[in-house]
Amino acid sequence: MIIGIMGAMPDEVDQLCAKLENVTVEPYGGVEYHRGTLAGKQVVVCCAGMGKANAAATTQVLITRYGAEKIIFSGIAGNMTSKIGIGDVVIGKTVLYHDAQLDMICQNPPYLKEYAGDPALIAAAEKACAEAGVKALTGKIATGDLFVGDSETKAAIEAKCAPDCVEMEGAAVSQIAAKNDVPCVILRAMSDNADEDGHEVLVVKKFSIAEYVATATKIVAAMVKAL
Repeated sequence: MIIGIMGAMPDEVDQLCAKLENVTVEPYGGVEYHRGTLAGKQVVVCCAGMGKANAAATTQVLITRYGAEKIIFSGIAGNMTSKIGIGDVVIGKTVLYHDAQLDMICQNPPYLKEYAGDPALIAAAEKACAEAGVKALTGKIATGDLFVGDSETKAAIEAKCAPDCVEMEGAAVSQIAAKNDVPCVILRAMSDNADEDGHEVLVVKKFSIAEYVATATKIVAAMVKAL
């Protein structure tokens, strides 16, 4: 089994790449694909870049060129719920676009308006988060080609689909994975509250990407080991 592991920014995957054994690196289509073993399993780790087009293209490459049979995406997102706070994690039970004409997208394979995270990968993520002492919510993730940083945009997205968090890649990864019948899961740590001041709401703890990446690396490694 080959597991594809993705992030949108280099910081999100660098520590995972450093943990790989028997590594080869291949640049392809503007992305570096790091092939190796993690916890005795074959993995391919890459930084897709930000946005839906980068995410979709990289997911297809992972599947077609590198034979990925499962996909894990790990990154950060804007919080849209009072159930969790900064640094906590949303595991994507449901992933959808907040900026797309869904009734048109679903006219082509995989014929879906929203995408479901793989139950086995969700269970592995929940277990890994619990063991790492990270509060996690299994919920809804909304994707769009827009960084959400103002209350008006946040309210419009809330009214449209009421997600638990908002980000820029997850639905594209999920759509292409579903189109290829490849199980996947999207993991997102809350870096801000998707408003003008992402550090003042919900919790005292401020988000640190360096801190989260260390934790995320532990979570993903534990998931790979369990698969």
